[in-house]
Amino acid sequence: MKNRRDFLIKSTLGAAGLALAPAWLQGAPSIIKNYNKPDSQINGVQIGCITYSFRSLPDQSAEATLKYITDSGLSAVELMGDPAESFAGMPSPTFDRMKAWQLGGRERRGETLSDNDKNELAEIRKAAEAYSQEVAQWRANASMKPFEQLRKMYKDAGVSIYAFKPSAFGMNNTDAEIAYGMKAAKALGASHVTLEHPSNDAHTLKLGKMGEQFGMAVAYHGHEQQTFDFWDTALAQSPKNALNLDMGHYIAAGHKDLLQLIEKQQKNILSMHTKDRQRPENGKGNVVWGSGDTPIGDVLKLMQKNKYKFPATIELEYQVPEGSNPVAEVQKCLEFCRKSLA
Repeated sequence: MKNRRDFLIKSTLGAAGLALAPAWLQGAPSIIKNYNKPDSQINGVQIGCITYSFRSLPDQSAEATLKYITDSGLSAVELMGDPAESFAGMPSPTFDRMKAWQLGGRERRGETLSDNDKNELAEIRKAAEAYSQEVAQWRANASMKPFEQLRKMYKDAGVSIYAFKPSAFGMNNTDAEIAYGMKAAKALGASHVTLEHPSNDAHTLKLGKMGEQFGMAVAYHGHEQQTFDFWDTALAQSPKNALNLDMGHYIAAGHKDLLQLIEKQQKNILSMHTKDRQRPENGKGNVVWGSGDTPIGDVLKLMQKNKYKFPATIELEYQVPEGSNPVAEVQKCLEFCRKSLA
């Protein structure tokens, strides 16, 4: 009884003492909790990053990816599928994905492939098809607990996951995979999933309706096919369909109404990929921020002025300079945002 009385007295005195303490000391628990954690909300604008930016780094685990994010100074992220799904136990691929990407890219660009390259690409595609079926089966039975654990690990480090982008929402994915991707996104704490716009009205309708079923928004990303009314059909199909706008690709397509598009769609934009690209007449290049034609600073100021809540997502796509690395370059992009929003 005495111990309990002493505890209550000390607790009361402690609370009273804190109430009488200076304002800065009253905030100490919060300060301690957030000490040494990143904060990339800059004067009202949330700056994030898609983890695709770190694709060239050798360790793609969830733990390593988290370190890349925090070392970059970021507190919010659009998480690609691989780090999260490998953390959750997804089977590893049995083929060389980098080789598949390289050969497939050469083929898409119309480059001539040797007979050996063609045979290798055919074998890779065969292995990839078998792997896709294995992954689909795993996803259909995957537990959400690892995703909840990953969310906590990131949150404890000061990082929130606002979007999730696994390869689970395509036209060749099963309904079970789509449902899995939406449930995983929710377990990660994301407000939306992202994917490339499929250019198929039936599929955007399907995804929107499944989003309604699982309480998850679906934000469509575009490249140079983006236009002022690119998303209108999907938006009309479901309140869960939304935009994952890419400002750099929009400029590279030759459009000059980016700010007007953002003003028109600001309620439907859930996140916005941010990069500097050139206009067609200047070569369409992905370039160091501030040296291209994309009005990144003007867009950030518009977001600040109008108090838009969606994040500006840094996407590192320009060539990393010799002697540098993706983390250092993302840091430079974040500093560009700080100066723009000062």
